[in-house]
Amino acid sequence: MIVKEEEKDSGSAFGQALKNQPQNFGFLQTNRLYEAKFIKKIPRQAFFDLGRFGTGVVYGAEFQNAKDIIKSLKPGDKTHVKFLGNETDEGYADLSLTQADRMKVWQEIKEIQENGESIKVKVVDANKGGLIIIISKIRAFLPVSQLSGENYQKMSENISQEDWQKLAENLKSLVGKELNVKVISVNPRSQKVIVSERETLNENTKELVSKYQIGQTVGVIVSSLTDFGIFVHFADNPQIEGLIYNSEIGYKFISHPKEAVKIGETLSAKIIDIRNNKIFLSLKALKTNPWEKIGDKFQTGQAVKGKIYKVSAFGALINLPQDIQGLLPTTAFTSADEMKKNLPIGEEKEFLIEEIKPSEQRITLKLK
Repeated sequence: MIVKEEEKDSGSAFGQALKNQPQNFGFLQTNRLYEAKFIKKIPRQAFFDLGRFGTGVVYGAEFQNAKDIIKSLKPGDKTHVKFLGNETDEGYADLSLTQADRMKVWQEIKEIQENGESIKVKVVDANKGGLIIIISKIRAFLPVSQLSGENYQKMSENISQEDWQKLAENLKSLVGKELNVKVISVNPRSQKVIVSERETLNENTKELVSKYQIGQTVGVIVSSLTDFGIFVHFADNPQIEGLIYNSEIGYKFISHPKEAVKIGETLSAKIIDIRNNKIFLSLKALKTNPWEKIGDKFQTGQAVKGKIYKVSAFGALINLPQDIQGLLPTTAFTSADEMKKNLPIGEEKEFLIEEIKPSEQRITLKLK
């Protein structure tokens, strides 16, 4: 008797028994692996002993697809087969070796994920989204975001958001190299496997991270820089990696953390959050807030000198003394293009303070 997937109604007594105790039923099920003993082969057919399930055969296109596997088998050798759901006119179960081989590989990959194992893989290709690797004949994908902090820095260094397509060229430098990764997503139906290099760094960090507390000040060493922040290693325990977002670097807006720190630099930082075995830190939390006593430094109507830092459709961001930034609205010019033309980045000009709003940490400027 053959049982197909659609017949396994878990709501019925039969379906529930089949699900819980399949070994008690003397028939084959589709989409399951069975261990079989190779009997013999004849032209375009190979026979296998399925034990209490009788005899199965691999024939036709399935035989041709599995000819290399069959060639390696000797009578008595055990292998895995997949039942395709039909019987031949002679009463043999229709089997597949190639589908069984692939199904077994998917099961192994799923077990690797469930066990949280780290595995060593070789990079075989790259695109601008990440790396292609092979796990037991299955292609898997390692996204750029799942690279270790060190490799992410190497790949994204000197790449602007406007020129991100260059990332694919940088990623190709990793083709042929071996990486330690963890499987984080497996979907046999869509034939997709996602792996992470970053997750391998978290294997033994839970106990290490538990030694630290929110509010604690620690010494850190800058390990890599990204568009969104700074990755650091703890000076007293390099196994622990932390992240400082751009918004936690200082009280001024910066386009990239390389404007504030350098790789290899040692810093003091404050732990502001710990979640999922990851530590988030702040440099800003250890600095005096320049906006707290802004009235002692600047007043409405005051003339100030400042350097043009950034010009956008909303206005020009001006670096002022005392680690403060002011905004010159686009309305100061007839258009954003005119503003860009008249305010070269890095040039120093004189401005007048039009408005100060300490609660919003904002100073509005106008041209003098």
